Amino acid sequence: MNIKRLLPLIVAVSIIIGVVIGFFYSAGDSAHPNVMGKSSNKIDALLNIIDNQYVDTVDIPQIVEDALPQILSELDPHSTYIPAKDRQAANENLEGSFCGIGVQFLQNNDTIYVMRVIPGGPSDKVGLMAGDRIVEVGDSSIIGLGSDAVIKRLKGPRGTEVKVKVYRPADAALQDFTILRGDIPLKSVDACYMITDEIGYMKISTFSLTTYEEMLSGIARLKYDNCRALIIDLRDNLGGVLEIAIKMINEFLPQGRLIVYTEGRKSPRQDYYSDGHGTCQGMPVVILINEASASASEIFSGAIQDNDRGTIVGLRSFGKGLVQQPIEFNDGSEVRLTIARYYTPSGRCIQRAYTKGDNEAYELDILERYEHGELFSKDSIVTDSLEKYATAGGRVVYGGGGIIPDIFIPQDTTGYTSYLRQLNIKGLFSSFAFEFTDRNRLALDKFDNETELVAYLDKHNVMEDFINYADDKGVKRRNLLINKSHALIKNFLYAAIIYDRFDTQEYNRYLNLSDKTVKKAVEVIEKYGGDPMKLPRN
Repeated sequence: MNIKRLLPLIVAVSIIIGVVIGFFYSAGDSAHPNVMGKSSNKIDALLNIIDNQYVDTVDIPQIVEDALPQILSELDPHSTYIPAKDRQAANENLEGSFCGIGVQFLQNNDTIYVMRVIPGGPSDKVGLMAGDRIVEVGDSSIIGLGSDAVIKRLKGPRGTEVKVKVYRPADAALQDFTILRGDIPLKSVDACYMITDEIGYMKISTFSLTTYEEMLSGIARLKYDNCRALIIDLRDNLGGVLEIAIKMINEFLPQGRLIVYTEGRKSPRQDYYSDGHGTCQGMPVVILINEASASASEIFSGAIQDNDRGTIVGLRSFGKGLVQQPIEFNDGSEVRLTIARYYTPSGRCIQRAYTKGDNEAYELDILERYEHGELFSKDSIVTDSLEKYATAGGRVVYGGGGIIPDIFIPQDTTGYTSYLRQLNIKGLFSSFAFEFTDRNRLALDKFDNETELVAYLDKHNVMEDFINYADDKGVKRRNLLINKSHALIKNFLYAAIIYDRFDTQEYNRYLNLSDKTVKKAVEVIEKYGGDPMKLPRN
């Protein structure tokens, strides 16, 4: 069919859908009049005309479903539509839990391998183990099914049963398990440990409904271990629930300090202040951010920075400062509509610039930063055209999108070679780590921590096994490049094996041993007490 002939129809239906969105939004708020008015009859009539008289059969509901994301994309990069079938999964990270059987699995060569059984979860209670292969769910084989299809079969309402058939390499016969589904927590504090005798480290991956409690629990453990200062790692944290971020920031600020405020065309300014009940008001703190730290991570960083409460270390953050309000439709689908903007205490708008309808350019911003050298040199961040603001102590900070750190730590490209790039592109670190861990599970289960495991890997020359493995997979041995990248290859390889054997705590602890940003954070605390006012001025 000629697309030019359909164009007027597409435009007309798009306009109709846009008005329908306004209708549903206003209908949910009694303070706003019905924006449809008498024109609703015309809209109904036109839809009926298309449905009844158009030359071809038209699936009106499907047209609406397909058009909604496109309409919202014309507003801003963060107004989104979530179909009913995807809404539960979309909210799980925010809620901090889901209902399932309590395993982490990996699909390899059409087989589902149990990588980790969550302690105390439903699968742990019936005896599932890491290394098990799940071959059937219910009475149906899942061999060859995609991960999404397997997840749908394993998840289900709380208290319902699911039967699985498992192959365990140590046993000859298949084993049957009946598992009672339950709530499975999604951890948002990936690591929490003492990085020195007096400095604690906490890695937060998201801001869910459970993150505040997780943070308080972690801080209590650190204080028990004589923690006197804290590094909070928000790198790659895309954000989450605003109210949770505010509670967490409140722990570090004295009474009456502005944390953040929001304001929009139809949303009056709303200020959020600290209440003075925080448990860490006197504890030195350093916040780590990078180009993937967004939204709530930027609110956290901006509040700490603008109140001169701690030092921000790393790379310029993402720049996501738009507030979304969820609006549910009768069919269970949801629109998350931008209704306001976030502002830091100094008045900076966190949101970076965007062109309406050009989300592709917006999404490629990180690549542009890379190409312009911003990830490697602070001088590439041009501040001349940015609006200046002042912190509580009079330090200059800049608006224009994202949080610029107090101390810039460039990405280290030393050791990056074309050989290492090929290993990453082919995903060989993770695939080798999986096969190695699965093959040596009995030996690896004897180790209690990553230090013992690293000693084992060194002793058995796993690096050489990996180079041979890569050669068999098409990344040919290149000794000069291998020597140049040796430290990074070993770091990535060992980290992948540590993650498969243990979890995020040991994984982060190992990587932090060579992380320059973490090392700088420790130095800032030891030399300046984490106080940004004491940092050398350029």
